[in-house]
This record gives sequence, C-alpha cells and structure tokens, in this order.
Amino acid sequence: MGDLSRRKMLGWTALAPLAGATTLVAGSGVARAAVAAATGAGTPTRSEVARQRIQRQNLPNVPLLTHEGKQVRFYDDLIKDKIVTLNFFYTKCDEICPAVTANLVTVQKLLGADVGKKIFMYSFTLKPEEDDVKAIKAYREMFHAKPGWTFLTGKPEDLEKIRRGIGFQYPDPAIDQDKSQHIGNIRYGNEPLMLWAACPGLGNAPYVAETISWMLHPETNRIQAS
Repeated sequence: MGDLSRRKMLGWTALAPLAGATTLVAGSGVARAAVAAATGAGTPTRSEVARQRIQRQNLPNVPLLTHEGKQVRFYDDLIKDKIVTLNFFYTKCDEICPAVTANLVTVQKLLGADVGKKIFMYSFTLKPEEDDVKAIKAYREMFHAKPGWTFLTGKPEDLEKIRRGIGFQYPDPAIDQDKSQHIGNIRYGNEPLMLWAACPGLGNAPYVAETISWMLHPETNRIQAS
C-alpha cells in the first residue's frame, strides 16, 4: 500500500461519506455551497437541520475516556465545530493497527502545528473490555504520539455506536465480528461544514496529510492543470 498512486489515493478519499453529509469535491459547487451554508450566506436553517441529522445518525454523543483519564462526550467535546480524523485500533493487534498507527505518526508530523489547533486526531479502541486508560496511554506513548492526538476507550456498546455511525463495518456480519479484520481506514471531516470523506490508513503519508488538510480550505480549487 505504500506505493499507492496519488491519483488512486485521492480518488479513494471520496469513499463512504456519512449519511446525509457532503462528500468533499475540492473546488466544486458542492463544496462551495456547504461553505456558504455554514457561514450564513446560503440557507442556514436547512443547513442546521442537516447538521443535526448527521449528528443524530452518525455522531452519537456517548461518554468516553481519554488516555489521560478525562471523561468526554464524543460529539460535544471531540467533534462539534472541529476538523477531525477518526480511526480504530486495539492495543494487542499485531496486524493492521501498528502499521496504521505508525503511518499516522508520520501524518501528524506532516500536518505540523495545525494538529491540536485546527485539526484534531482521535483513535478509538475496538476492544475497550481489554484496553483501559492505562493500556491506551502506554500504546500512545509507544508510538510517541504528539499533543493533538487523543486515544480513547469507553463502554463496548458506546464505541460500537461510533464505529457503526462513521461507517466502519463490513456487510458480512461474520467478518464484521472478527476484530482482526477491522477496516483500517481513516475517517476525516469538517463537522460544521458537513464535509466528510475517508482514506486508507496505509496510504502514502504525504497524500493522507494532503487530503486531510483540504478540510482547512475546502473552497479552494485544487484541480491541477495537466
């Protein structure tokens, strides 16, 4: 996956938008309309209704615990009014999780000072029954994650609501129940503008960082002349 072409990588970023959300099409009328609506230049009433619908259907306001032991609410404290990245892991995973986490370490470095100020990174355990605060803190420290990247645990049923809400499940229930085969994608979005997309967690780190950074300026035309 490391040699994934830029064209294919950027094409995949539009996969699986949240239900009711706008898929980011850089420089398009769709992206510009979302910006206008969120800033009050369009139809804010409809925009707000749509935003509330996405929150109810996809962004459950469940309680969670950070790697520092702080209790937070998923939507109110982590997502609302923010640009975010979301992915899942578990500490005893010996397949895709370490590779994706290591790749995100590089992505965080590439995003630089924006992380923790303009972009907020969140990693959620798939096995909260095993991964308590101490375990996720140790896992985070093992990868030397920097400020702005929070690891979280909580009740199994609450984390399952988040996983399903952001579309990280397989259609086949048997495969979906096997945590070792979990989807290694990264969901990222601009919550107030209702712009959401996803990309492979093992994609080339510079390309992943580039697609995430689009959320900072979604109105910018990024179509390059050939």
